[in-house]
Amino acid sequence: MASAAGGEEKLVGIVLVSHSAAVAASVAELATGLAGGGTTAPVAPAGGTEGGGFGTSSELISAAAAAVDRGVGVAVLTDLGSAVLTVKALLAEGDELPAGTRLVDAPFVEGAVAAVVTASTGADLAAVEAAAADAYSYRKV
Repeated sequence: MASAAGGEEKLVGIVLVSHSAAVAASVAELATGLAGGGTTAPVAPAGGTEGGGFGTSSELISAAAAAVDRGVGVAVLTDLGSAVLTVKALLAEGDELPAGTRLVDAPFVEGAVAAVVTASTGADLAAVEAAAADAYSYRKV
C-alpha cells in the first residue's frame, strides 16, 4: 500500500452523516470495531448540529471529510433524507468537500460496516462504494 506524508496509509476515508451525533458516533464505533485488527480506514462521524441538536450541519460534514481525506477518496454515507440533501448541496458547491468525495447510496449501518471493512483492505473508492451498496442485499431472515 502507498504511504501518505507522515507515514499514513492511503486509505479511502469514510464519513457517517446522521441527524444524531450519538447515532453517527455509535455507527462509527461499531464499523471500526468490526473491521478487525490492523490498519483501519479513517472514519469520522458527522452527526447533529453544531449546538448538539438533531439535524445536519454542512460545517460538521465538511470538517469530517477533511479529517479523513488521505487523497484517494472519501465515501459519505447518510441516514435520512435531509442528510442526503445536505451532502448533495456540498458536492454541488464543488469546493466544500475534498476532491474525490462521493455520496454512497447504501443502508446506514450495514453499509458503514461494509465500507469500513473494505476500505481497510486498501480497496479503492469504487470498491468501497460497491461493497456499501451491496449491503442492500443482506438478508436477515
